[in-house]
Amino acid sequence: MKTYPLYKVDAFTNKVFGGNPAAVVPLQEWLPANTMQLLAMENNLSETAFFVKENDHYHIRWFTPEFEIDLCGHATLASACIIFEQLNHPSDTIKFNCESGELVVKKMGDRYQLNFPSRMPVATEVPEALLKGFDIPPKEILKSRDYFLIYENEEQIKQLKPDFNFLNQVNVVGIIVTAPGKDVDFVSRFFVPNSVIGEDPVTGSAHCSLIPYWSKKLNKQLLTAKQLSQRLGTLWCENLEERVTMAGNAVLYAKGEFYL
Repeated sequence: MKTYPLYKVDAFTNKVFGGNPAAVVPLQEWLPANTMQLLAMENNLSETAFFVKENDHYHIRWFTPEFEIDLCGHATLASACIIFEQLNHPSDTIKFNCESGELVVKKMGDRYQLNFPSRMPVATEVPEALLKGFDIPPKEILKSRDYFLIYENEEQIKQLKPDFNFLNQVNVVGIIVTAPGKDVDFVSRFFVPNSVIGEDPVTGSAHCSLIPYWSKKLNKQLLTAKQLSQRLGTLWCENLEERVTMAGNAVLYAKGEFYL
């Protein structure tokens, strides 16, 4: 039996029980993919991040309780928090390699800034089940990796009730709903069909689409954002055309060990 470290971090928040919780597992070498999938299922959080140090960078992978995902913001931020604060990283920059290319995280005071690829949403055909899946109709629907539903105002985003009887018929990773914000530039929520997650509390990868869209819409490069889940998350964003940055806080909730 071998012992492995396990951390749990609340990302995009400055207090425990806020933001989006992620499990973080530093490894010396990769475990089999099916083992990492079982660990993610056991952790039962929206994502468990695994990383291995390779020379001057880290290779990172993310697993939901059901499958491996190509990009995850909050679990990357959580992993950076552990590398900086628990593993004594010697500089203020971390480079991650992953399926989506190179990701850079910078420590900026008490925040961690993620640099991710931009994913501008575009016009798309709309499945009928998606339209039936929400009690308030959007004014426009676009798509990047995820479906992207645009609403008139923040109150609609708060009041929106998803019907997963219909949404589970939609073949997509996630569904972003968004509108202009009252005290921030834009707000959003993120729903995950055919998943135990249902609604993800704070979704970094969704902001790869939200940032370029609202940057163009509002004609500004620097934006503030809130994801209006029950746990609530706050992000400080910048549009860099081909890339976007999003910064947030992170708080260590727990650390321990698991045994294989």
